[in-house]
Amino acid sequence: MKTIEIAIADDQLLFRKGMASLLNTFEGFKVTIEAENGRELLVALKTITNQPDVILLDLSMPELNGIETAKILHADFPQIKVLILSVFSEDKFITHLVEIGVNGYLFKNADPAEVEKAIRQVVEKDFYFNDDVLNAIKKRMAKKRSKLTMLDYIPSTLTSREIEIMDLICQQFTTTEIADKLCISVRTVDGHRNNLLEKTGVRNSAGLVIFAIKHNLINPIALL
Repeated sequence: MKTIEIAIADDQLLFRKGMASLLNTFEGFKVTIEAENGRELLVALKTITNQPDVILLDLSMPELNGIETAKILHADFPQIKVLILSVFSEDKFITHLVEIGVNGYLFKNADPAEVEKAIRQVVEKDFYFNDDVLNAIKKRMAKKRSKLTMLDYIPSTLTSREIEIMDLICQQFTTTEIADKLCISVRTVDGHRNNLLEKTGVRNSAGLVIFAIKHNLINPIALL
């Protein structure tokens, strides 16, 4: 089993050290970077040979906060998964962060088992949302504008196969599982996924979930 390498950026020393110690006890996990703010994290990423698989990122940090750091990470290190750990539970924070490219969002009162599950899932399936986060996203989508924009016409450009694959992605099937289920190749699944990202303008599978909920392409109950 490949070791999952993890970076943590949080300005609260006790929390950061405690989280690092906890993660290092999980099988196949290794914390390789600890940073007290976004700027320190970015410097570390540019100086190490092996990039981490996942970054646990706090929102409220001095010098460079989590939101700005997430934007830079997506632009400069798109292969690294970003999992937010925060005390903020407002719908707008959660939805905005997913829209700018983070792969998951956890509250800091999450239990250790959920943190482990979330990290494994963003590595294997590209995103992780628990019930609270999904409910926050649905509430935010329900409150958003009623006025039609060009984005509202995108669903009509999706093929039935693309919608089928989007549904399976939202249900957290891996690329290999989708290929097996539909009796197609992994390469074909990847092609459809790339088409979905291009057509919808979202950044990753987490963004596809928001798009699907927003346009009623999936039943949100299936995600809970």
